[in-house]
Amino acid sequence: MMSKGTKSEISLLESLKTNFGFTAFKGNQEDIIKNVLDGNDTFVLKPTGGGKSLCYQLPAILLDGTAIIISPLIALMKNQVDAIRAFSAEDGVAHFMNSSLTKSAIMKVKEDLLSGRTKMLYVAPESLTKADNVAFLRQVKVSFYAIDEAHCISEWGHDFRPEYRRIRAIINEVGVAPIIALTATATPKVQHDIQKNLGMLDAKVFKSSFNRPNLYYEIRPKVHATKEIIKFIKNNPGKSGIIYCLSRKKVEELAETLMINGVRALPYHAGMDSATRSANQDRFLMEEADVIVATIAFGMGIDKPDVRFVIHYDIPKSLEGYYQETGRAGRDGGEGKCITFYRYKDIQKLEKFMQNKHIAEQEIGKQLLLETVSYAESAVCRRKHLLHYFGEEYHEENCETCDNCLHPKTRFEGREHITLVLRTVEAVKEKFKAEHIADIINGNSTQSVQTYKHNELALFGEGSDKSVKFWLAVIRQAMIAKLVVKEIENYGLLRLSPEGRDFLKNTRSFMLVEEKEYDYDDPADSNGSAGKTSTVDLELLSILKDLRRKVSKKHNLPPFVIFQDPSLEDMALQYPVTIDEMQNIAGVGAGKAKRYGKEFVDLIKTYVDEKEIIRPQDMVVKSVINKSGIKVSIIQAIDRKMSLEDIASSKNMGMDDLLLEIEAIVNSGTKLNLDYYINGLIDEERQAEVYEYFREEAETESVEEALAELGEDDFSEEDIRLMRIKFISELGN
Repeated sequence: MMSKGTKSEISLLESLKTNFGFTAFKGNQEDIIKNVLDGNDTFVLKPTGGGKSLCYQLPAILLDGTAIIISPLIALMKNQVDAIRAFSAEDGVAHFMNSSLTKSAIMKVKEDLLSGRTKMLYVAPESLTKADNVAFLRQVKVSFYAIDEAHCISEWGHDFRPEYRRIRAIINEVGVAPIIALTATATPKVQHDIQKNLGMLDAKVFKSSFNRPNLYYEIRPKVHATKEIIKFIKNNPGKSGIIYCLSRKKVEELAETLMINGVRALPYHAGMDSATRSANQDRFLMEEADVIVATIAFGMGIDKPDVRFVIHYDIPKSLEGYYQETGRAGRDGGEGKCITFYRYKDIQKLEKFMQNKHIAEQEIGKQLLLETVSYAESAVCRRKHLLHYFGEEYHEENCETCDNCLHPKTRFEGREHITLVLRTVEAVKEKFKAEHIADIINGNSTQSVQTYKHNELALFGEGSDKSVKFWLAVIRQAMIAKLVVKEIENYGLLRLSPEGRDFLKNTRSFMLVEEKEYDYDDPADSNGSAGKTSTVDLELLSILKDLRRKVSKKHNLPPFVIFQDPSLEDMALQYPVTIDEMQNIAGVGAGKAKRYGKEFVDLIKTYVDEKEIIRPQDMVVKSVINKSGIKVSIIQAIDRKMSLEDIASSKNMGMDDLLLEIEAIVNSGTKLNLDYYINGLIDEERQAEVYEYFREEAETESVEEALAELGEDDFSEEDIRLMRIKFISELGN
């Protein structure tokens, strides 16, 4: 099974240097490797970045036979095989066997295995369970089995995979050999579950500290999250980061928004075709992109040491998931900022997804979510909370690298508030949800409260001096303290726990945390209009109009061709100080911003500095306009010289709406050629008359003024609008 003489023939340090180029082991790597070389079962609990892979890669090279490494992701296998081959002169030293290989590639893998050239074979658990693969592997001399990402075995782990629970049975079929199980995240409960399932309860356990002192942890209320993320990235230029979202749709939306705001970002999720997904991952690793926006399908085992920030747009389903994903920051020991946007509504969404699952699965999911809420809303040091969850104590009073330690939350005596919540849950016979309980206490006479006549309860309105939000927060803190239990399988009804009943009999001090507002909706993420004030700066507007006159004289154009009044008013609202920000002003596109924007942003910047103005937001976030697809298709139709009537009909809109769209396109700086349509509608002489009016006489872009001057008998409103589009397009753009 193994060569006992290997260790004495060559020192481990020498072998480490020869095979991997390192001059020293990291942490307890050497002890783990010796244990594997001695043929013992080994359990390794080592945080991300702690060097888990080496613990099985070096013994695999030193021992006789082939180590079978069971790994859950094709991308991870490929990365590791490529890395090992980079250190070795022999490509056959490492292979992977999975569904991505062609028949000829599989034949090559099998040849190398039977010849003894291959020291490491990476397989997915699904491949390992196939009968023909099991039959083939019986012919291979197995040095040991390495089970990477072993938390996938446990239903209490954050990434449970049923096929992982069959690994022990397959090992018995292929041929028994020592096992090394490795994971970056496991609570004591998960660890025991893994060891029991693999039949290795007697394994030597190597547990490294879960503390990552270089990581900074922060939970932010999910208010204008998209804007906050862009601001953060702009303040950390060139730094590499990962943003996690729970849904594929949000990944696509956020990646697109980041890109149009000048961030080199790419999406990554399981719904993309594998070639695009792999290409995006490689571009991120090769630093052709700074940010990857991903679902949790991304990053497991990705060895990029200089990820400087991990942002969770959506809070993960468990603390194991959170720890694993934040652990991808600062693996080189350098800076690593972990920022999570949180609102309780997201937890409620996750609870809804659980309702159709098996009761046992719901129970586990409910507990994991409760731990996540507890962490997010806690006033305790984030580091202390995380380490305690993983069975490790942190004794420092202040870690100085989390938001709770740097900005402690206010606490207050909440005995009466908690008691009122428990009494209300009891009074309604434990048959109602948190929102209903909060409405009763607040005295909010909703339809539901009236239907059940709960407005007639003695407790009704007893907490009317506080908001419904306040009482929902108290209920959550009662749940975190396990005084109240939420029955997810029973539509989220609240009931008292034995601890809650005891609290009612023997009330005691209970410190509540003065919460941040974690329940806001995020208007920035729905309509992109966050941060706008409602008052135009009239002094700045006057200065901007003077500048517009000056610029128009220089270019010999009417002022409205440079920027129209609504654009100037928006500038006096938003104070754009860069060309990028100017592009998000109403009626200003990239072309117009580049052509005329510099003098305007320079003036605004000087004005803002001199007046010491605090802008309504640090920057304007460009939103992905849903109508952009319509605009693009209109431009393409005009390029193909389609009649405007046909375009309007194909878009199911009237001519007036179509002209509005075309005006918006042209006003923002895009050049359109409508001559093919206008020439068939208005003769040359009349065209020249309108053109000359806008060029020489018009003081504003007003169609009404043009009609009054040129005569309503000679021109229609549509004629004037079409000629104004032609004029602005040709001279302004």
